[in-house]
Amino acid sequence: MVITIDGPAGAGKSTVAKLLAKKLGFAFMDTGAMYRALTVKAMRCQVRLEDAEALVALAKKTHIDLLNEPGQPLKVLLDGEDVSEAIRATDVTNNTFYIARTPGVRHVMVEWQQLMGRRQSMVGDGRDLGTVVFPEAEFKFYLDADFAVRCQRRIDELKSKGQPVDPKDLERDLAERDHQDISRKVGPLKQADDAILVDSTRMSVEEAVDFMFSRIKSKI
Repeated sequence: MVITIDGPAGAGKSTVAKLLAKKLGFAFMDTGAMYRALTVKAMRCQVRLEDAEALVALAKKTHIDLLNEPGQPLKVLLDGEDVSEAIRATDVTNNTFYIARTPGVRHVMVEWQQLMGRRQSMVGDGRDLGTVVFPEAEFKFYLDADFAVRCQRRIDELKSKGQPVDPKDLERDLAERDHQDISRKVGPLKQADDAILVDSTRMSVEEAVDFMFSRIKSKI
C-alpha cells in the first residue's frame, strides 16, 4: 500500500508522514531528502547546478537509499554514506531547486521512488507524489497551512537545531520556494484531484496524523 502526502514547504509533511508511517507500521519515504542528497553530491563534485546535462549524468551514476530501521530516525544514504545531517545545511536547502527542476533528474528519481513503492508498504511525502510518482496510490493527502504559520514552523525548526535564522530572510526564501515549486514545468506542486486536503494551520502534528489515520483505517 502506498500513501502520499504532498504539500508546500513548512506544512509539516515530513513530520506527519514519519509519524503516520510509524503508526501504520509502514516504511517512510522522504522524497525531498533524495533531492537534497543529490544536491550534496553535485556541490561536492563542483557540478555547475545550471547544467542540466551534467546533473542528469551525475544522477545516473549515483545511488541514494532511504534506510528505515525500527526505532531509529530515517537514514539517507548517498553512495553508502550517511548524509542525514549534511542534507539539512542551509546552502543545500537553497540549491536543491536546481536539482528538482531538471526533467532528466526527476525522471531518474521517479524511477527510484516507484521501485521503493513496489517493494514495501510506505508513506511518502513530497511535491508530486500523488500526481506524478504514484497516481494510483491507495490514499492521497495534500497537507497545507497558512503562509505565516509555515514560516514560523520553519523558524522554530531551525532554532531547535541551533541554526541562526533571520525571519525576514526565511519568509522571502520560503515565498521563493513556493513560486519555484508551483511554477516549474516538470512535477509542479499541486493537489491531486483525488487527494484529501488537510489544512494544518490550527492542527497539531498529532491531530493531523490522527485525521489521516482515521481516513485510512475506515477504508482498509
